[in-house]
Amino acid sequence: MASELNNSEHEKIVLEHQAAKLFMRWYEHDTGNPIRHLWHNRPAKPDVSCRFEGDRLDLEVAHLYGSEQEAMQILKRELSDQTRQELQALEKNTMPHGRLLTALNRILFNKSFKRYKTKRVWLVIRNAHPAWGKDQILALQHCISIPSTHPFEQIWIVGDWDGKSGIVQLFP
Repeated sequence: MASELNNSEHEKIVLEHQAAKLFMRWYEHDTGNPIRHLWHNRPAKPDVSCRFEGDRLDLEVAHLYGSEQEAMQILKRELSDQTRQELQALEKNTMPHGRLLTALNRILFNKSFKRYKTKRVWLVIRNAHPAWGKDQILALQHCISIPSTHPFEQIWIVGDWDGKSGIVQLFP
């Protein structure tokens, strides 16, 4: 059991690093501003940190999935009970075309309650659903519900799993 927990935690860290690296690469590409030196943080802090404009920048990372089956297929493993329950509720309560917006709004709502002891934290969401991309996110941008109170200086989405379509800024 302990090794499963370690493997699961290791996988989570790897996925967070992948998402952060994809985001950082596109951010540099789009803005010309270097963002470097990724490292992982312990629980109760944002997931990863990097150097940006000479200072520390913390990144909280989330993954956007469309359904339980899709998440399991993408991750090639079983899901935690909490993740499974959230994805089952999403599948049960929304039509496929509405899942992107519902899933994204749920992530934004849940993350809005987090608090960090850091000067700067950005939220980076990696879209893991193969049928959604940057274009679908941009088309729904006016419908996305960002809570009025949240701890994030900026909120971004990596448009697809492999980061081929780029990034979209949701906030500010």
